[in-house]
Amino acid sequence: MEIRPAHPDDAEALAAVRRDVFAFAVMSPATVAHMITTSTPDEQPLHLVGLDEGRVVAWGSAAINTWTSDPGQAGINVHVHPEHRLRGIGGALSDRLHEHLQEIGAVRARAFASSSGVEFAKRRGYDGTRQMHYSGIDLRQPLPDQPPTPDGIELVGLDQVTARQAYLVDSIAGLDEPGDSPSDAVEFDQWVQEIWESPGLDKALSVAALAGDEIVAYHAVETAGDRAWAGMTGTLPAYRGKGLAKLVKSVALRRAAAAGIVGAFTSNDDENGPMLAVNNWLGYRRVETQTGLLRLL
Repeated sequence: MEIRPAHPDDAEALAAVRRDVFAFAVMSPATVAHMITTSTPDEQPLHLVGLDEGRVVAWGSAAINTWTSDPGQAGINVHVHPEHRLRGIGGALSDRLHEHLQEIGAVRARAFASSSGVEFAKRRGYDGTRQMHYSGIDLRQPLPDQPPTPDGIELVGLDQVTARQAYLVDSIAGLDEPGDSPSDAVEFDQWVQEIWESPGLDKALSVAALAGDEIVAYHAVETAGDRAWAGMTGTLPAYRGKGLAKLVKSVALRRAAAAGIVGAFTSNDDENGPMLAVNNWLGYRRVETQTGLLRLL
C-alpha cells in the first residue's frame, strides 16, 4: 500500500474509482483534473491517492469550505474501491486528511457516507446530522409533458448568458439550500474558476429562465460521457411557486436526451421537499441515501 499526493495524470483512474464506489456518480476525468488543480489559497486542499501494487484503488480529499461565512468549516471525502476495503487504506487516508485539516485550522469536518461507511466514520468521531437522497432517471423513457412557459419568461441555454448573470442567481438561490453551514460567502472569481469554467459543465444543455435580462431560475447540467448530473437547480425567491424549477429541469432533460444522454442523476437533502417533489414528478427514482456526518476537530 502506498499513499501519495494526487496529480492531474491520476484523473482517469480516480474517476473510475469514484464510479466503482458510487455507480450513480457523474464526474469525467477532465472534471477530476480540474478539481485537483483548481483552488484558492484559503481552501488549502489536500488530494491524496491510495495505491496497491502501483494501481490507484482509493482517493481522498479535504479542504476548507470557503463558500460559507461560518469559519473553520471543512469538507472531507474518502473513496476506496470495493475490492480493496478492510485493508487499512481508507483509515490511512482518513488519518492523513484529518491531520491536514487540524494543521490548517479547521474546526469542523463534514462528510457523507453510504450505509457501508457510516460505522467507519463513527469510529473516527463523526455523528450523523442529516440525510442526502440520490436518484436517477432513464432518459430513454418518455418524460412527462413539458410545463407551459409563463408569460414574460424566455428559456435559453447557459451558453447564451454571462457568467455574472449566472453567478447572481446561483449565489442568491443557494442561500436557503439545506445544509450544516450557509453558502453565503461565494465570491465571483472563485465561482467562475470552480463552477463556470469547469469542463464538466455543459452550458448548452443547461437551461436558464430569463425575465428581461435577469436569470430567475436555472438548471445546471454536468456531463461525463452519456451520463448527466444535476449541478444545481435554483429559483430566485420572488419567482418561486410558479413552476419554474420544474420547467427548466424538464427542458434540460429533453435537451440531454436529444444529445444522447441516457441517464441523469441528482442529489437532494431530505429537507428539500419542493425539489424532491419536482424530481418525483419527472420520474427520478431513488438509488441511494447517504448520511451527512460532522466531526469537531
